[in-house]
Amino acid sequence: MSVRTGVDSDGYSTAALAMQARAATQPGYCGFESARGDDGFGITVSFWADENCAKAWRDDPEHKAIREAGRDRWYSRYELCVARVERDYDWART
Repeated sequence: MSVRTGVDSDGYSTAALAMQARAATQPGYCGFESARGDDGFGITVSFWADENCAKAWRDDPEHKAIREAGRDRWYSRYELCVARVERDYDWART
């Protein structure tokens, strides 16, 4: 979960799109889901094939640079949780 500062929204959007595109090219990338409210509170979940792939993304130099920019400008706080998904279900009305 994260809380945005509201500073430089355009820069944040540009960086977020760039990181989404870059993540999609990394080995083991399985996708992501993201939602953010008007109050700046958001949740983003990225999915990776295994822990080594997730760590490689964490250590990617461009990702590290954007993460530092986030700490400097875009986030007032964030929390990172690492979890393993054992099962996933969904349903939609047709």
